[in-house]
Amino acid sequence: MAKSAFLLLLLSISTLFATTSAAGYGGASNFIKSRCNFTTYPDLCVQSLTNFASRIQQSPRQLVQTALTVSLSHARSARSFVWKLTKFTGLKPREYAALRDCLEEVGDTVERLSKSVEELKLVRRSKRRDFEWHISNVETWVSAAMTDGNTCSDGFAGAVLNGRIKSSIRRRIVDLTRFISNALALINNYAQNQS
Repeated sequence: MAKSAFLLLLLSISTLFATTSAAGYGGASNFIKSRCNFTTYPDLCVQSLTNFASRIQQSPRQLVQTALTVSLSHARSARSFVWKLTKFTGLKPREYAALRDCLEEVGDTVERLSKSVEELKLVRRSKRRDFEWHISNVETWVSAAMTDGNTCSDGFAGAVLNGRIKSSIRRRIVDLTRFISNALALINNYAQNQS
């Protein structure tokens, strides 16, 4: 009898914990969805951030931090992709030059997003009057990171560079700039709501 009472108690506690966890996760997921409505690519925003719901909870700053970190991860992946393309044999001289320029631009994107991730950490520890300074730096660097991505794509303009390299780069850079655009929208929304 004592054993079955213990098992019943254990089952009740497990059910309560599962229900509480699911409610917390659901709240975080709803929070992410509501904030992603402010972005240009809301479906991508939700898809890329929902996996981090337990970390984000309902924290606007953590949402922005996670969006920046996800963008940084995609920027590093894009930089690696472009670097590998520069190693292909048989590239036309203009393709190689465009790839080298793109590699530099995407490298700048990685650097600016890295700085933004670190700067946003200072927002949490800063005094109220310093908030605007730090968030302004983040907004500036993320905006510049998006411009870098667009500059990379622009390097492949013109019919001379049409082909698989161009389409591969464009696809990867469009994907990256969408993540960055979403992160910037979330940052702007966070800044407006904190002022």
